[in-house]
Amino acid sequence: MEVQPNSNSEKPTRITIIFPTNAYFMSGIRDFTLTMIKNMTQFSDQWAYRFQSVVDELCNNAIEHGSASGQEVKISFLSIPGKYIEIIVEDSGTGKSKLKANDIINLVAQRKQPGYAFTELRGRGLPKIVGEWTDEMEFIDRPEGGLSVRVRKVLRPEDAKKINALVQDPTHLVLA
Repeated sequence: MEVQPNSNSEKPTRITIIFPTNAYFMSGIRDFTLTMIKNMTQFSDQWAYRFQSVVDELCNNAIEHGSASGQEVKISFLSIPGKYIEIIVEDSGTGKSKLKANDIINLVAQRKQPGYAFTELRGRGLPKIVGEWTDEMEFIDRPEGGLSVRVRKVLRPEDAKKINALVQDPTHLVLA
C-alpha cells in the first residue's frame, strides 16, 4: 500500500493498493474502504457503507472480467476532505472479457434506461450501485491494456455544514 500525504489542502491524499486477482482479498479491501471513508473524509457513515459497496462492485468486476488469475488489480483512493472522494480501479486486461471502455459505457447507458428489463440475476452493479451512488463515472482504455474505472462523489457544502454541526452533538445520528 502506498500513501501520499496531503501537504497541500488542494492536493488530494492518494492511497493506492495493488492486490492479486483473488476474491479472498476483497474482505480486507472492504474493511479498509469503510475505515478510510469514516476517518479521512467528512462523509457520513451511511455513505461510507455505500462506498464500500461501490468499491466491492468495481473490484469484483476487475477480478471476474478484467484480470486473469495470477494478475493484479490496482485501486486508488483520492480524497480532499470536505470536497470529494475519488476511487480508481484498474484491471490488467488479461481477463475473459475483452471489452473496451466504449463497450462498457454503452452497456451501462443501456441498463440505466427507464424500463430496462433485467432478465438475469447479474448485471445491475454498474448502473444501479455505482451509477446511483456516485456523481461521476468514467471508463478509460489503459494504453498497456485493460480498463480504468474512475468514480467520484462530491461532498456538497451544505451536507458538510450539517454533518459538522451535528457531529458535535452526540445525541444525533447523521444519515446524510
